[in-house]
Amino acid sequence: MHLAYPAVLAALLFCTGLYGVLARRNAILVLMSVELMLNAVNLNLVAFDVWLRDTLHAGQALTLFVIAIAAAEIGIGLAIVLMVYRSRGTADVDRLRDSVESDATDEAAREAVAESAQQAHAQAQAEAGAAAKNAEATA
Repeated sequence: MHLAYPAVLAALLFCTGLYGVLARRNAILVLMSVELMLNAVNLNLVAFDVWLRDTLHAGQALTLFVIAIAAAEIGIGLAIVLMVYRSRGTADVDRLRDSVESDATDEAAREAVAESAQQAHAQAQAEAGAAAKNAEATA
């Protein structure tokens, strides 16, 4: 078999996965697209291992490691997505990004309000102290 067939199939799988990562909004579909990309890499590893007739079968061994890492990534990724869905009520990546940005903006606004309140309080105390000194000086 020619090397071109699995290489073209792997390129198509990788491009499909890349499109899914860039265009999808659902976190589960993004994770599935990452899996497509990893499977394209696995297909290339095995195809080149067979084509090079490697006696150590390094490509196939590396493929097993990639499969193990992908399984761990999916397990952790799904746990994170479920936890985020329970706390935020959505798995939409754009909404999650907007909510994080708005949370940061809200916190910055709260800090600015607290700082201005402290400055106003300090200014009021300084004015009260100056008024008390003026009252003592006139008395």
